[in-house]
Amino acid sequence: MTSEPERLPFFVYGTLRPGEANHAWALRGRTAAEEPARIGGALLFDGPGYPYATAGPADAVVHGALVRPRDTDYDEVRATLDRLEDYAPGDPENLYERVPTEAVCADGRTVRAWVYLAAAPLAARLRATGTPIEGGDWPASRAAAG
Repeated sequence: MTSEPERLPFFVYGTLRPGEANHAWALRGRTAAEEPARIGGALLFDGPGYPYATAGPADAVVHGALVRPRDTDYDEVRATLDRLEDYAPGDPENLYERVPTEAVCADGRTVRAWVYLAAAPLAARLRATGTPIEGGDWPASRAAAG
């Protein structure tokens, strides 16, 4: 028997953040709450139109949003995000892995949440040859570059 993963909120840091392209079709109207948050111990790298997060040193921070799907939409939202991120539980070809993390909200609360991190082969390539996003905030880095 396969056990269902925990029904955690999602920490999003790229195109799924409120106001970004994939938020509009994947999440809009299907969330109970959205709030700014950050995770520690992660690095952000520039990608082809979207960022990648990887595990990083303890003092590294990635900024994003904590998104709580509505109870009635949770399973559909999780399936949609898994497809978008090319994630299937246990698949060695995954581009991303969905892993639990601790997100810190603006008011200091810590919330256990899912985050999609680059899978090990991609993470190794990014650390070796990728372009880090200084400050760990993808929209801010694009605004600064534009």
